[in-house]
Amino acid sequence: MAKNTSSSAFRKIDVDQYCEDNYKEDEIDQVGPQGPDENEVKNLLQKGKLIDALKVVLMNAPLGSKNQQIKENALNLTLRVLLSIKPSQIEEAVNSLDIDLLDILMKYVYKGFENPSEGSSGHLLVWHEKVYNVGGVGCIIRVLSDTRRV
Repeated sequence: MAKNTSSSAFRKIDVDQYCEDNYKEDEIDQVGPQGPDENEVKNLLQKGKLIDALKVVLMNAPLGSKNQQIKENALNLTLRVLLSIKPSQIEEAVNSLDIDLLDILMKYVYKGFENPSEGSSGHLLVWHEKVYNVGGVGCIIRVLSDTRRV
């Protein structure tokens, strides 16, 4: 038998805050990385340190930035790094990344599919396959459901 209590604390909850029409996306601090350093990445590419260049562009991805120019520059630089890595080296590069960087890499792969250049689609498909082999379906789900875009 249910116990009748005189507690009315539940009535003080503002249920309107959970209405989707009142939902406001959390503001992301602009203090985070504002994109990779282009000179540093170019130096790493010239020295042949392709995996290090990949890590630099992924760690400094402007995920929360509202500045479209910063995002565009980071995308172009990341695609340059991805396309400079040979298909035989892709698996080694993917295996050297942690799960968070894999998710960011998958975001850039999908962004690269949106605006394909000459010969990039096939190369990006190889990247997609290798990231999927390591990150699994969870990687794709996290990328598609994340509100932070590259």
